Amino acid sequence: MTKHQKRLSVPKSWPVERKTEVFTVKADAGPHGEEGVPLVVLLRDVLGYVDSAKEARYALSEDSIIVNGEPINDEQRPIGIFDILAFPGRGEFYRVFPDEGGRLALTEIDEESADSRLGKIDGKRQVPGGDTQLTLHDGTNVLVDDEFSAKDSVVVDNEDKSIVAHFPYEEGALVTAIRGNHGGKIGEIESIDVTPGSGSNTVTVSTDDGAFETVEEYVVVIDENFTGEDSDAESEERQAASDGGDAE
Repeated sequence: MTKHQKRLSVPKSWPVERKTEVFTVKADAGPHGEEGVPLVVLLRDVLGYVDSAKEARYALSEDSIIVNGEPINDEQRPIGIFDILAFPGRGEFYRVFPDEGGRLALTEIDEESADSRLGKIDGKRQVPGGDTQLTLHDGTNVLVDDEFSAKDSVVVDNEDKSIVAHFPYEEGALVTAIRGNHGGKIGEIESIDVTPGSGSNTVTVSTDDGAFETVEEYVVVIDENFTGEDSDAESEERQAASDGGDAE
């Protein structure tokens, strides 16, 4: 089996240039399915921290790269939407978030925000013992004893895998489009239109610039913290407090 992937045929979400070279690295089996981007692509092509897969393997051998709270030793490990990348030695932390057009991008976050990650509920089922098992968008399974619905979003603690927040999929919810022509856009669900039969339901999302319509599989409920606005406000508050302290 080949270890390479032709650049022209990679998913649209991959943050790689398609016409500079013929091949890129192929992702190993793992989370996110075919949408998952090999870790080395982010390290080399996006962050510029390494120049080759060999350098990436060395960095990983030092346990210097953490994904969703766990050290990673496979440079081809698939990385996908809402994963958390941490570089403790650099003091840098990133969340994988859709950019304009749905292309995966890295959004810098603070260390506290890197302690948990968002997951969209793709399915749920009863397991022996009476608990409910949720299956998230990246294949992660989480046991719960509360009521959750498919298409809701949850925030999972990276250390103990507990659910620390729950965001229902409903009208008025804040969402981001992760695929399609509106990938990367953020807004509130204005309406959910149920399609009879086997067709996909559609949602209308209102944004600051108007509104757009897409299939509901393409949207994920998020928290206001994911927009970056709250983080900016918190930074300004911390700076103001610091300035006030200096004045005293």
